[in-house]
Amino acid sequence: MPEFVIRTEALTKKFGSQSALDEVSVQVPPGPIGLLGPNGAGKSTFMKCLLQLMPSTSGKAFLLGQEVGQVGREIRTRVGYTPEQDCHIPGMLGCEYVAYCAQLTGLPYQAARQRSHEMLDFVGMGQERYRKIDTYSTGMRQRLKLAQAIVHDPEIVFLDEPTNGLDPRGREQILELIQSLWTEHGISVVLSSHLLHDVQRICDQIIIVALGKVLIHDTIANLSAQCKGSAEVVVANDQQKLVRLFKAEGWPSENLPNGHLKVEHGGLDINPILEIMHRAGITPIEVLPSPNALEEFFIQALNTAHESVS
Repeated sequence: MPEFVIRTEALTKKFGSQSALDEVSVQVPPGPIGLLGPNGAGKSTFMKCLLQLMPSTSGKAFLLGQEVGQVGREIRTRVGYTPEQDCHIPGMLGCEYVAYCAQLTGLPYQAARQRSHEMLDFVGMGQERYRKIDTYSTGMRQRLKLAQAIVHDPEIVFLDEPTNGLDPRGREQILELIQSLWTEHGISVVLSSHLLHDVQRICDQIIIVALGKVLIHDTIANLSAQCKGSAEVVVANDQQKLVRLFKAEGWPSENLPNGHLKVEHGGLDINPILEIMHRAGITPIEVLPSPNALEEFFIQALNTAHESVS
């Protein structure tokens, strides 16, 4: 596998005078990466240009070490893709559809049938595979899309909003399947989503996109370390003593009702707070890290991008 599964050089896509992608340059190593941004940010356009489902206006794109504009058909045998919208053929059974998709990638008929059943087993579809796709629930259709995307054993798979329309249980099940693509099968994953939780759950790296531009490309770990994380500390007493201790560390804090104290300590790790309390002989009732620190970082990045063009 090449050093970078995706590489772009000033990739641009315009619709008239409007830039859906504006000179996007990235280098993406193998593994799971999140493509995060609000609706209309350019995520789907980026993927479609990489897959040659949509021609770019200018710039270059390389997928698995090959320039996509030169070897589009060959590249498609090595990648999988689930579009955001339903892509099934009306009247087909689930197993027929996945086998048909396998044949389109070059698998012979019998091998395609066998492989389709293996992938339907993998995504957890039982007897439903023998029903017409038109009768499927949203969750079943998402599973079917995932099965057709990996039926030919691709090296990388592009997933466009794969948890759309799912209830919490179905969403978690799909995320577990997606996570296993890399951890158990070595398939790189590009997960496009507007849901930060989904990206955090699956990905090691993240590309934040807005207004057709890449705002941030970094690892989740690095971004988490940059966050101005906060925590809520609950103590029976010694609240004012804690305020003084936190102030000495340069951490702003705020008194909340019922013995609660909010402290902005930087990062997402609460161990520094616990160490200070231990040295001071203060026993916490509870220390709760803020679950929204990375989300706040994401929102701030988007706000900054919009302010720069307003």
